[in-house]
Amino acid sequence: MCAKSGNCKSRLSRQCGLSLIELVVFIVIVSVSIAGIFLVLNKVTRTSADPVARKQALAIAESLLEEIELMPFTYCDTNDANVATATGAFVGAGGCATTVQGLVPTGGETRYSTTSPFDNVGDYGGFTMNSGNGGIKDITGAVFAALNAYSASVTVVQEAFGGITNSTASLRITVTVTGPGNTTVTLDGYRTQYAPNATQ
Repeated sequence: MCAKSGNCKSRLSRQCGLSLIELVVFIVIVSVSIAGIFLVLNKVTRTSADPVARKQALAIAESLLEEIELMPFTYCDTNDANVATATGAFVGAGGCATTVQGLVPTGGETRYSTTSPFDNVGDYGGFTMNSGNGGIKDITGAVFAALNAYSASVTVVQEAFGGITNSTASLRITVTVTGPGNTTVTLDGYRTQYAPNATQ
């Protein structure tokens, strides 16, 4: 029914209510709005697991980087007879007795060995953890089964840092961790040779 008012005088002269065109326009606007809301919800739902994977990858990377940075950075391998007295990274008088510490594991050392563990920053050069070599492990070799989808790799390179112009006295450590959903976290840290004869 059409009520009598200033805008609607009679049923014959003017129709009150919505026309079919107005109704269609209303339905289109509401449909587009709902579709937009569903797209946003879909994107949020798809990426809601990503922060968990990213946080886990970040925790692995931070832990590994801290472990490496806490290692000694000496001229000689820490098992070398002259490690506490060497004045440079060379073999001979005033230097190492037999083994200069490089940027790769020295003499069969591994991260998990009880007899020959990694004992220097340089030992971690090229180190990897992935499902192919047992997965993510702590320093004792204990496997974290829940982290099977993650892998970690380490590069150690000589690089001048800050006011240190001698690039051999400064190392850049890069830890890269990959995980589910194409998650990749890369952390860089620097280690300087502030105590080249300290093994602790």
